[in-house]
Amino acid sequence: MTESTTQVEQPAAFAFSAGNQKRVKAIVGKFPKGRQASAVLPLLDLAQRQQGGWLPQAAIEHVAGLLEMPRIRVFEVATFYTMFNLQPVGKFLLQLCGTTPCWLCGSDDLKAAIGDECGIGVGETSADGLYTLVEVECLGACVNAPMIQINDDYYEDLDKASMTKILKALKAGTPVAPGPQAGRTSSEPAGGATTLKGSG
Repeated sequence: MTESTTQVEQPAAFAFSAGNQKRVKAIVGKFPKGRQASAVLPLLDLAQRQQGGWLPQAAIEHVAGLLEMPRIRVFEVATFYTMFNLQPVGKFLLQLCGTTPCWLCGSDDLKAAIGDECGIGVGETSADGLYTLVEVECLGACVNAPMIQINDDYYEDLDKASMTKILKALKAGTPVAPGPQAGRTSSEPAGGATTLKGSG
């Protein structure tokens, strides 16, 4: 959701917390002297997590200062990668895959379930601030289509009912195991193994 930072109220300043300052030191320390700019992606990710899921302009500028990089270069990175959000998002960032395999297997049904349960469409945040929905390109779990990434976790083999169940559980604070939701393990055949059943 790399949209213009002028659309939202920006905090006046940003600084890493004491705990994150230790992480910053460890991350930057992985790179040779003079090559600290290589740490820009993990530091932006750390800043986004600290800020509650989005990158304000002050955080981008802070990272630029730490890495001795021109601010525009860090802003270019933040606007290039879709993993960075330049405006606030809900507690649960719903990244719905709409690429061909997921679409053919029912991603539109998932989008409808999210609309029914959360009252939002693509690019919107629910009134309670819990959910933000974005549509993304392939997340690499095509064999388990349709799927969605919620924050850092993949939920696969979904249909309208299981999508609704996950959304209700998240709202209630009930843990939901990530991965396939249709009873299979990982990407094993949906109907069970058909070959290589024997030991020999």
